[in-house]
Amino acid sequence: MSTPYDWIDRSLDSIHKANWYRSTQTVSSKAGAIANIDGREMLMFASNNYLGLAGDRRLIDAAIAATERYGTGSTGSRLVTGHLALHEELETAIADLKNTEAALVFSSGYLANLGTISAIAGQRDLILGDEYNHSCLKKGALMSGATAIDYRHVDLDDLATKLKQHRGNYRRCLITTDSVFSMDGDLAPLQAIMDLAATYECMVLVDEAHGTGIFGDRGGGLTNALGIQQDLIQVGTLSKALGSLGGYVAGSAKLIDYLRNRAATWIYTTGLSPADTGAAMTAVTIVKSDHERRQQLWQNVAMVKQGLQNLGMSAIAFDSPIIAIAVGDIPETMHIAKHLRDHGIFAPAIRPPTVPTARIRITLMATHTKEQIQALLACLAQKA
Repeated sequence: MSTPYDWIDRSLDSIHKANWYRSTQTVSSKAGAIANIDGREMLMFASNNYLGLAGDRRLIDAAIAATERYGTGSTGSRLVTGHLALHEELETAIADLKNTEAALVFSSGYLANLGTISAIAGQRDLILGDEYNHSCLKKGALMSGATAIDYRHVDLDDLATKLKQHRGNYRRCLITTDSVFSMDGDLAPLQAIMDLAATYECMVLVDEAHGTGIFGDRGGGLTNALGIQQDLIQVGTLSKALGSLGGYVAGSAKLIDYLRNRAATWIYTTGLSPADTGAAMTAVTIVKSDHERRQQLWQNVAMVKQGLQNLGMSAIAFDSPIIAIAVGDIPETMHIAKHLRDHGIFAPAIRPPTVPTARIRITLMATHTKEQIQALLACLAQKA
């Protein structure tokens, strides 16, 4: 007998046939360069824990201390009972890190983008976004009701053309882009985007999810590293280089005040937990001063770049700790990922529809040792 849910079986069958099926990998160890995955110890080259802070004792102690003081949960939305003094401290620290007037902490980076974009743009507005933007930027544009148009990836000429064609037909215009693109590892041409925005009177929202903690002399992100002084909206996450959980928006004081009153994903959800907030607060303090950790990360990037070039293997970019080895063929990509896994290295295949072409996505950490990186390169050499 048929049921209203029979379509699920057909959809799953289609996913399997397209070789798009995904399943989880169970990790049963503390975050770090070595992980226990599905009961097996492996070298971890797939974590966004770029600075190794997710397993750092100082963050663990800060999370414990915050829990002991405030309890395990914030108990309500920030506008009702969930606004903690610790939230204010973290927001002040993030504003200082990002060199902005103010900041607002959300319960995830995804929620930060959804809430911000849908609050500042509406049906009479235009949103132009890089075609490789993260899902949360695209979903936020859809939620806003604005006309959303993609421009070709990091293509300034295409962005300029679309601005010339469409800007005059809308009340407001918002340009959105990742600073570091999560699947390719390349960088957005932020200064040039800011210049176009000034010419066409556009707002700019930059997602620094993979830039926070990594770029800049204090880990302030790519915007800070480039010395961008123009007014813009900066969104980021506390869950990658900062080793915790949550998201933030940083910008002018009036923007943050407006979002407190209009960002639904902040207003109608429980505040970030004390443990996550305390850990993130300590992480921000660390990244501002621990230059050696950041330098070690970039040395590891340089080592992998040289090693891959020696092997004759190509990567999409070497601009960040995300190094995507271009393969293209899905079965071959899956075969390489299995080869790595069989040799104790976790660096999974990333396939369509997540990305347009299949690749092995390697992410590096400051805590990877020279020997661990050499093990990765030696294993890849067997498939070069």
